[in-house]
This record gives sequence, structure tokens and C-alpha cells, in this order.
Amino acid sequence: MPTLGLDFGTSNTAAALMAGAAPFVLPLEPSTETLPTAVFIDFARRRFVYGSEALNALRDGQDGRFLRALKSILGTPLAHEPRMFLNEKLTLVEIIARFLAEIRHRSEAFTGLTFEHALSGRPVRFHSASDERDAQAEADLRQAYDLAGFKSVGFLPEPEAAALAVAGSGRLLIVDIGGGTSDFTLCDRKHGKTHVLASRGLRLGGTDFDRTLSLAHAMPLFGSEALLRAEIGEARHPAPRALYHDLASWEKIPFVYDATLLRDVRRWVRLADEPRLFERLADILDMHLGHDVAHAVEAGKIRANSADEAEIALGLVERGLKAPLSRAMMDAGIAAAFAAIRDAALETIRAADVAAATVDQVVFVGGSSLLKGLRTELAAALPDARQVDSAVFTAVAHGLAIAAARAG
Repeated sequence: MPTLGLDFGTSNTAAALMAGAAPFVLPLEPSTETLPTAVFIDFARRRFVYGSEALNALRDGQDGRFLRALKSILGTPLAHEPRMFLNEKLTLVEIIARFLAEIRHRSEAFTGLTFEHALSGRPVRFHSASDERDAQAEADLRQAYDLAGFKSVGFLPEPEAAALAVAGSGRLLIVDIGGGTSDFTLCDRKHGKTHVLASRGLRLGGTDFDRTLSLAHAMPLFGSEALLRAEIGEARHPAPRALYHDLASWEKIPFVYDATLLRDVRRWVRLADEPRLFERLADILDMHLGHDVAHAVEAGKIRANSADEAEIALGLVERGLKAPLSRAMMDAGIAAAFAAIRDAALETIRAADVAAATVDQVVFVGGSSLLKGLRTELAAALPDARQVDSAVFTAVAHGLAIAAARAG
């Protein structure tokens, strides 16, 4: 019975198996190797849709609930809180299970095979600060696979899977920067064989970069740094920070749409020195534009990575509204994250008890590894290592297919 290699990612998902001697990534959507890890609950047609169809439903303004970055909730209480979706009480783990079941269905439809067993990627650490939450996150994901109809699932750290698939020889540092985590594996490659020396992980990734940039550049346009007058007296206080943090966090956006909160924001309009800021915030909550703002921040980040001058375009909230975001502004804003990733990479080398100068290549995997500021940071830390790209979005899936075939 074949085993499906399944890379369930924060932002994108891929599935693969061996085709002869080479791994083959299954086309989960037409003409593409990855599927956006996104779910849209269509209220009008009363159905769940996935991937690009979910993204299109959001962009078209269809009536429903959009969910993204579901992997980030694993190991947290939010994963098991039952909520009503289409008159059905479901937890987010159960929604992840439906997404995984869809991946299984599409994989079976394409191959004509039956997949009862999966080898799943997992971060080295789902939660770098808590062993208990890290263990719970794997248990949550295992439960989701079980609910999706898989009879068994094994787990392999994502950078170790990528290490099996990348080209090259010598001493390689795999740097896998995904949407929710950053993972590192130091390995020796010789005669086509891979020997893992050490792996480390950090709960920090592209969605954290997005949140930091959103809080710094987008949220001030919606009142995050503005003051509100007290109901009585002359005192002033800032708007509640928690709302803006949730609105800037992909996995929490669906839960800010609350009628009581919207009434509070409309009350803030009359208490604000700059009422227009809070009128925009009320529009976002009323029209469910939180994910549109998050997409605009993400798009601005991508543009700023390839151009000296860019912007976060927020015209969906208000015609002509935008926030400047140059490459220098972006790099400065997420410099602390780059430094944390650099330190974790160097810690991986120290854990292997080898010298940094012995690393021959730094191999980048994961969409967020494309950020130039991050590469500059690692080049300064490892000046003797050559930086190379692997299959940025599919190396983990390739490695999972290889590992599954070897185990089978």
C-alpha cells in the first residue's frame, strides 16, 4: 500500500510520491505543484472550498468565512474550541482534517491509488518555547490525519526531509523558512547519502514577518497609535492593542468579526481625536476586510523585497489609501526576526560540535527564505558557505516521498 508524502504547510501544501527513481509532486490544482493552505466556508452554497478556490472566494467578496494559517493553531487551546460553521459545531482540528481529506481525495483521483498511510512533514519545533505545546501540536495533527481517513501517519522534521532531496555534496545547512516556523538541519552529503548531524527549530516565519509589518505600517492607519478620550473627563488612552494584534495575525482574523466589538469601535469614532482612523477600522470589521488587509501587507512585503521603493496598497478599505514600505523600512522592521533566525542557524552548527567554517553550502527552502535581508544576514554569519536554492516550495515534499519509499 503506497504512502503519501504530505507537506502540510502554514501557507502552502504539497503532496508527493516516488515515480520510478525520482520524487513526483502531485498537481493538487491544475498546472501547479502546491495548494494554498486556505479554507473558505461558503455560506450561500453551504459548502467548504479549498486552496485557490478559497482565495478567489475571498477576493470576490463572497459571503462566508475564510481561514488561513491553520497550522499555527496546533498545540493551542484555540485548536479545540468548538465553533458553529454552517450549523455544524466543529473545532479547528476538525477543519484541518477536512482540508487533509481533500488533499487525500485529490491525490487519489490523480493517481488512481488509495492512500491509507501518510508520511507528514512537521517543524522541528511547532512551539520553540514549550515542550508541552510542541507535543500537543503533533498530537493535534495526528488526530487530524486520523479524522481525514488515514489509517496511520508518521512524522519527519521538514528540514531533514528537504536534506534528502536537495542536490549537492559536502556539509550542508538546510535553512527552511516557512510561513509559521524556521527550521534548520546540518547534514553531510557523500555519494548520494545523507547523514544528519543536528536539527533545530524556531516558531518564527513569514506570517510573523507579515504581522510585524502590519502592526508597524498598516494598523496605524486604522487607529492603533491614536488616542481616545475617556467617556468622562479629559484623560486620553490608546486604543486596545489586542484587537490590532489579532487583526494582523492570519490565524486570528476570522475571530475579530464580533457585533459587540464593532459597536465598541463605532463608539471610539466619537471619542477619537482622529475619527477617520476608527471609521476605517469599523469598515474593516463590518465588511470583513481583515484578510484583504493581510494580503495587501504580504503583497507589499514581496514587492519591497525586489524593489527599493514599494507600498502596502489598501484601496479596498479606502480609495487611494496606502502605506509606504521600502526595502530599507522592511529590513529594519524585521531585523530582530532575521537576527533570531541567524542565531538559530548558528546554534544548529554548535549543536553538531563542528566549526561554522566547515559548512560548504547554505541551502534555502521555503517561500520566506527568498527575503534578501535574511540572506544577507546569513551570508555575514557564514561567509565561507555558498548560498544555493533548492526547490523552494517543494523540497520537503520531495524528501517525504523519498523517505516514505525507503521505509516502505
